[in-house]
Amino acid sequence: MKHIWLYVSKTDLGIELEQLRDEGRDVKRLEAAFKRLQAKDLDNDFALQPQAQELLDRAQGLPTVKGYAHREPSDLAGIRKERPSGPRRMRLKLGREALLDRVQGAWFGRCAGCLLGKPVEGWRTPRMWGYLKDLGRYPLDDFFRSKVPKAILKKYDINPKWFGVENVTCMPEDDDTNYTTIGLAVVKRHGIDFTPEHVAGFWMQEVPILHTCTAERVAYRNFAQSIAPPASAVYRNPYREWIGAQIRADFFGYVALGNPQRAAELAWRDASISHVKNGIYGEMWVAAMLAVAVTTDNVKEVIRLGLTEVPRTSRLAAAVRDVIGWNEEGIGYEEAIARIHKCWNENNAHHWCHTISNAQIVAMGLLWGEGDYGKAICRAVQACLDTDCNGATVGSVMGMMLGRKGLPERWLKPMRGTLQTGVTGYHRVKIADLAAEGFELYCKNRR
Repeated sequence: MKHIWLYVSKTDLGIELEQLRDEGRDVKRLEAAFKRLQAKDLDNDFALQPQAQELLDRAQGLPTVKGYAHREPSDLAGIRKERPSGPRRMRLKLGREALLDRVQGAWFGRCAGCLLGKPVEGWRTPRMWGYLKDLGRYPLDDFFRSKVPKAILKKYDINPKWFGVENVTCMPEDDDTNYTTIGLAVVKRHGIDFTPEHVAGFWMQEVPILHTCTAERVAYRNFAQSIAPPASAVYRNPYREWIGAQIRADFFGYVALGNPQRAAELAWRDASISHVKNGIYGEMWVAAMLAVAVTTDNVKEVIRLGLTEVPRTSRLAAAVRDVIGWNEEGIGYEEAIARIHKCWNENNAHHWCHTISNAQIVAMGLLWGEGDYGKAICRAVQACLDTDCNGATVGSVMGMMLGRKGLPERWLKPMRGTLQTGVTGYHRVKIADLAAEGFELYCKNRR
């Protein structure tokens, strides 16, 4: 069987070159070799695979250029050495019932934010903004719908059978909610002291390989070849700083309320099986934000406290600080989007799916959301790039801050309180039951 996702492709080689440059590697000595191989029919000529694999292996030995501005370790001790000072644990002032409401808010908020962004995943700004403007719905303030004039369906290549909130009776399966559920299942099975190897084993036992994408699929392929973490994150993995780990963060914040250091460590154990450097930091940042979101109603403080668990010297920290600075500068939302798109080319897959570009959108959605759940998820999704991922993450943080009782019902009603997942034992579940089960794990492991 030949499945292109399991082989090294031309796309992989192009992304690897971009990734090497991002990491500050001196690519000059291998650029010609990359170009020569990319010029061949790599996607159809299986005999070229050994050459492609050998080139990826050689690339990992490239040195860093002199004067590279960032220190970006991937090991936990190294990460902690580079992080700024911060409150590693915070006092919780809420009682049990109020904390459960916050966790429920995070689960429901994540699902609804994902549902908002799911129909337009992969859409670029001309398509999304054109759709909204043609319908008189710009800026975005509600779910996407397929009950629109036929001319609109045709113009924007929309299949009305699946596009739009009218077609759902629950929150449909999505990797953004699968991984949140997987986090719960891993902690339930292996305890709060689970290891990266436990996560890898769980994936192989319970998650079909073709339900994974990019960095996760490469890591899975590596597990099958007995390449264990952390080597599984590096070996022939061009996607090692893509968004896949950042979307896996949430449960590790839910199970470590008030304890951002623990949340970030749990996220590191998960992320390190498939990602390095900023790919790891994205997951640690989101988990830490969720852990502290029950302690303050100041969204800027939540973002900054999350950053105290990742290296101050990293590209991710610098990029998120830039967004905070823009907010303090007083620029409008449209200008904030424009600045992000000036930094990142949405037509470049590496930029579109990168951890850092989407982390900037998450920060922007939270800051320009002005404390309003609906406004926050809409502003995250309208910015494009990875719409369902960013809507989900912003929705999760806002849900944790506002609680289930603070979320407007119009955002929750389409899901009917139910989630579908691809995770064994959780194929169709009540969202409230997931929240309750996860909350009991938090209570059991609180220390």
